[in-house]
Amino acid sequence: MTADGDGGPAPFLVAASLSGAADADWARAAAPHVDAAVLGGIALDPASRAAARDLVARERSEFLPVDPLAWIDRQFDALADAPLRPGVNVRSATIDPVHEAAAVCAARDAVCEINAHCRQPELRAVGCGESLLRDRDRLTDYVAAAAGTGATTSVKVRAAVPGVDLVAVADAVADAGADWLHVDAMDAEGVVADLTPGNDASTGAGSRADLTVIANNGVRGRGTVAEYAAHGADAVSVGRPTERPPALARVAEAVCAWREGELPAGGSRRGRGASP
Repeated sequence: MTADGDGGPAPFLVAASLSGAADADWARAAAPHVDAAVLGGIALDPASRAAARDLVARERSEFLPVDPLAWIDRQFDALADAPLRPGVNVRSATIDPVHEAAAVCAARDAVCEINAHCRQPELRAVGCGESLLRDRDRLTDYVAAAAGTGATTSVKVRAAVPGVDLVAVADAVADAGADWLHVDAMDAEGVVADLTPGNDASTGAGSRADLTVIANNGVRGRGTVAEYAAHGADAVSVGRPTERPPALARVAEAVCAWREGELPAGGSRRGRGASP
C-alpha cells in the first residue's frame, strides 16, 4: 500500500465477507483489484454453529467445516503468496474461540474481524452478529481478546439499528483496541461522517481518532467512492460486486483515482490507523 500525499496510508479497497462464498478461491479471484479480503463469516463455537446449521436448513449458504480454526489456517495458507492482506470475519457466542481465531490471524499477519453485523434471527438469538451492538460490554471483551493476540482487529457493524448509538459503539471498540471499523451504512452514507472525528461535534474523539473507517454498502463506482471519501472514510469495501468482475474493476479504478487525489475527500482523515 502506497502512502497518500499527506504521507499516511492511502485509501484502500476491501473485499467484504460473503457467507458461504468468501474463501481463498474467492479472494484470489478478487486479488487483482483489492488490497485486502475478509473471508467468512465463520461460526466458531457450538451455539453459533448451531445457528449456522439452522440458516443452511432454510437454504442460506454457510461455511460449516468440522474444525473452524483449522479451516481458517488452511484458507490463509492457500493465500500465502496472494498479493493482498487476508482476514476472516468471525461469529461466536463465547469469547475464547474469538481469542483462538485471532491468534491464528496474528500468526499470519491477517485481520480478525468480529461480526457485530449479521441480522439473521438465528444468529441474534444466540448473541452473535447485530445483537452485540446492544451489548457493548461483551463486544468490547471480544475486541480486547482479539487485539490482545497482536492481530489487527476489525469490527463489522451495521448502521440504522434501532436503539443503537453507533458513535458510542465506535468509541467503545476503539478503547478496547480495535484497529478497523467496518461500517455497513445501510443506505445512510452520512453515518460515516458521524464516526469521523473531524466531523464530530463532540470535543475530542479519544481512541476513535486512530480507527481506520471502512465504508460498506452500495459501493459501485466513482460516484459512491467519492461520496464515502467526502464523508471521511479511509477505505471502502464491496461484497456482491466481488463476484462480478466488471463491477469490481469499476470500484478499483475509483479507489485508484481516490489515491491519486482525483476525488474530493474533504472529510478524509487518512494517515491514521492500520492499512493493509
